[in-house]
Amino acid sequence: MSAPDPSAVPGATAGLTCASLHADIIELAALRNRSHVLRALGARRGLNLPELGHIITVRETAVLCTRPERWLVLTAPAPPGAALALWWEACAGCAAAVELSSAITVLHLAGPAVREVLARGCRLDLHDDAFASGSVASIHMAQVPVTLAALPAGWLLLTPSTTARHFRDWLSATAGPFGLAPRTGATVATLSGDMPA
Repeated sequence: MSAPDPSAVPGATAGLTCASLHADIIELAALRNRSHVLRALGARRGLNLPELGHIITVRETAVLCTRPERWLVLTAPAPPGAALALWWEACAGCAAAVELSSAITVLHLAGPAVREVLARGCRLDLHDDAFASGSVASIHMAQVPVTLAALPAGWLLLTPSTTARHFRDWLSATAGPFGLAPRTGATVATLSGDMPA
């Protein structure tokens, strides 16, 4: 059951907003002892690949590191195969590049109640002091895997597309008392500038 849309109630204020963020998603996995080569490749493209547990945004790209020597690169949607093609040949000999765009659903949450709502399904301490802007973690929420990324302008949540509907239902029910409003217009470009490279 979906929570009522607070925007339909006169005078109601949403404690958080939720938008689907459509993006091409490429996972880069460095080959053994080749992460320095992949990092150099990223630097030549203007991307300083973040350390484990962090996210950076630069121009129209967001890069998350949730596992050692692996990064998720989010960019604006392009024709099928175009994002992968940008990395595939360049990564030869230093990393594997895998297209995950259809496998992962990305949500962007914003508003004063986001941390409190997420804390209801998360064992992490999400207080600013413990999980500051720029932090990333892979956890389980609502019995599904979720990657959380904190940004100054909100939160990114990445979850498998196969369980995204269940996760959205959980989020809607949990956020209902705080006021949850749908939002449009979230793009990778709107994240740009949130976190320096």
